[in-house]
Amino acid sequence: MKFLSLTKFSAVAVLAAALAPGLASAGLFDDDEARRAILDIRAKIDAVNVRVDTKADKSSALDLANQNEVLRSEIAKLRGQIEVLTNDLTNAQRRQQDFYVDLDNRLRKIEPKKMTVDGKESTVEVNEQRSYDAAMALFKAADYKSASAAFSAFVVNYPLSAYAGAAQYWLGNSYYAQRDCKNTITALQPMLKSLPDHPKTPDAMLNIAACQLELKDKPANKKTLEAIIAHYPDSEAAQAAKSRLAAGK
Repeated sequence: MKFLSLTKFSAVAVLAAALAPGLASAGLFDDDEARRAILDIRAKIDAVNVRVDTKADKSSALDLANQNEVLRSEIAKLRGQIEVLTNDLTNAQRRQQDFYVDLDNRLRKIEPKKMTVDGKESTVEVNEQRSYDAAMALFKAADYKSASAAFSAFVVNYPLSAYAGAAQYWLGNSYYAQRDCKNTITALQPMLKSLPDHPKTPDAMLNIAACQLELKDKPANKKTLEAIIAHYPDSEAAQAAKSRLAAGK
């Protein structure tokens, strides 16, 4: 009987040693379904132990050896199930992590961004930035007709944008590039009233003066050039205005 007890002990020891790595990894599970599966496997192992306990006193050494072989087979299957569950859970966690990384990247693409526009820190919406960049791209490509339409739409859609002043200026320049002086003046005039401190306003006034000269309105041209010198004496536009006045232009 002593021999049987030792054999029983060895069977249980084999079971414990074989399952130890798998059970240690089971601590990684935080998913309810995986946890239930592990508990189910443990229940099966307990059932095997019970069979060993109830049959130990009735079995011969040969029977126990056969039972040990069966146990090893069951242990291998159980360990295989644990490995599958661990792999499934790892993959699920990786997919979940990838999902949140992708979600975070998508949110970053649509959330407003803080940036410096015309010397001031501002918050700019993604669509707002795209619209302005698209209009500028048209202007740089010398597609002035399309650019004027794009900038016109921008100032209507984003009147409070940090780019509103720049868009108004480039709208006027788009018309000026088409030699459309009337629309140039109409587009740039609002900058004088609403955005007198914008860095592009002196240049806008210089373009207005140029259009007034082309429209043969010399008194208005002279008045605008003098206003540039008076309000923006240190600007490059003021230096250009002085030169034009001196030349009688």
